[in-house]
Amino acid sequence: MILSPSFTFGVALATLYGALAHLILGGNGRRLLFFIVASWIGFAIGQGAGQVLQIRVLAIGPTSIIPATFGSIIALVAAVFLSARGDYEER
Repeated sequence: MILSPSFTFGVALATLYGALAHLILGGNGRRLLFFIVASWIGFAIGQGAGQVLQIRVLAIGPTSIIPATFGSIIALVAAVFLSARGDYEER
């Protein structure tokens, strides 16, 4: 089975976004995996929304980079809040 170049590019870019978020925010391996999966899901949703809304900004082949990136960022922000540690003390 051969994967299409646009799919491979999208997965690589979304993985880069997730790894970059982990590099900036830190955490363990489980959080890295969570960020990468969240970025993949957000990238796919953003790409789908861009196709439905016909947003073709910075398109490389069939991949619309801007809507997919926004989807990935939104998913990563949600992942940060979902993975926040509950060790905050009340003062």
